Amino acid sequence: LLLWSPACFAERADRDKPIHLEADQVIMDDAQQISTFIGNVQLSQGMMLIRGDKIVVVEDKEGYKHATVYGDTAEFRQKREGSDGYVEGYGERIEYDAHAGTLIFRDKARLKRDLDEVSGDNITYNMKTETFNVNSGDAIQGNKLPQRVRAVLQPKASESSVSTSPVCVIYL
Repeated sequence: LLLWSPACFAERADRDKPIHLEADQVIMDDAQQISTFIGNVQLSQGMMLIRGDKIVVVEDKEGYKHATVYGDTAEFRQKREGSDGYVEGYGERIEYDAHAGTLIFRDKARLKRDLDEVSGDNITYNMKTETFNVNSGDAIQGNKLPQRVRAVLQPKASESSVSTSPVCVIYL
């Protein structure tokens, strides 16, 4: 659907583009301003792509769209502004606010930016500023043994860190 290549800010021009949705089935309720897309659903807006099993889109009184994506693993991907990199996110539920430019990944949430990755129960990602907040759902609810937030941050590549040793290949 879209061409991807490997990571600064999310594409700013995406916010001005229309939202396209594809699914196996759609149920539209014009009175409530709710549309439910079911089965192999894809939402795209510019270079942003969200996939899931079901997407519920609600239009508020000002005409802004809010989408909630459900799936065993709902997926998000967007090209970063001014670079070849992408931001990717995963969760069992993704809440997208088109007006605010935010995504909330819930339940088994992960967010990748280039080779860096963070995970926790909930991740709030601001596409305008490319900032995110990661927390554990248990910590928010005050349980005694909260889950930990995890991050893997890669060192900056430098010319001195590039290995010139031969590659070892093992055949089984």
